Amino acid sequence: CNFAPSTASNQLELWQAETFDPDTIDRELGWAAEIVGMNSIRLFLHDLAWQVDPVGFLDRVDRVLDLAAGHGISVMPVLFDGIWDPDPRPGPQRAPRPGIHNSTWLQGPGAAVLADRSRWASLRPYVEAVLGRFREDPRVTVWDLFNEPDSSNPAYARRDPANKASLVADLLEQVWDWAEAVDPVQPLTVGVYLFPHLHPERASRVGRIALERSDIVSFHCYLGEAGLRQAISGLLTPGRPLVCTEWMGRPASPAALAQVLHDEGVGAYTWGLVDGRTQTRFPWTSWVRRSGPDAPWFHELLHADGRPYDETEAALLRELSPRI
Repeated sequence: CNFAPSTASNQLELWQAETFDPDTIDRELGWAAEIVGMNSIRLFLHDLAWQVDPVGFLDRVDRVLDLAAGHGISVMPVLFDGIWDPDPRPGPQRAPRPGIHNSTWLQGPGAAVLADRSRWASLRPYVEAVLGRFREDPRVTVWDLFNEPDSSNPAYARRDPANKASLVADLLEQVWDWAEAVDPVQPLTVGVYLFPHLHPERASRVGRIALERSDIVSFHCYLGEAGLRQAISGLLTPGRPLVCTEWMGRPASPAALAQVLHDEGVGAYTWGLVDGRTQTRFPWTSWVRRSGPDAPWFHELLHADGRPYDETEAALLRELSPRI
């Protein structure tokens, strides 16, 4: 799954010393392994968490890797993120807006850094420090360098740089060069997410970079069965594994699609695990149209006490898990 503990609303709440919560992380990773059979998590880092406290941040990442390994779970760290709030600030984070999907989730780097090419070099030490520390670590299975880099980011579109797509494509090339220079033993990837079923290499320059440079091909797909099968067929590449790093947004992309991914031999990370401060049980559309507290869940698999949202879903995931 894409994992954030239920007590963290964004990446800084996850990693800053004042709100780092290893007890909750350990408990919820135990549920991931035992209740839904998971063997890997996709885990978002943040450049500001490193800049404020380089040693402490890396030690906390190390701690989470240890907690995950204790439950037989590997980790795919994500270094940067191109969607949601473009103005990340360290320190205490604002409270989530009730009922709003990812109301405090952060981009990294923020818009001010992205828009100023002279500041890009300041990101290189972060990439080198993180990859350098864990470049041969068996607890890390793959590096995801940048989540949805050129997202149109509808909730905050007016606060993104006007030429975001061009800027972030150039930055992505540099990030990839920096990562390759560290030469980690683990593969590098960036996920294709714009129209993954419709020639993604034509969708954007970022999509072309991702497909050309990724050691393993990864993608996001919140489509139904037909769209998912089309995406898989179009992205299969000889010699490179295929991994869906985001899926499962009810009702269009239900947990039942795990059977398709399993049968096609595609690795897959659902969005979310435990309902909590990210509030991603509410849909993307909650930014413009509120959902009632009893509305069907969009993401997430477990209640805050570990009970499955839908035992049928949990049973299917356990049945298909490579852990079994």
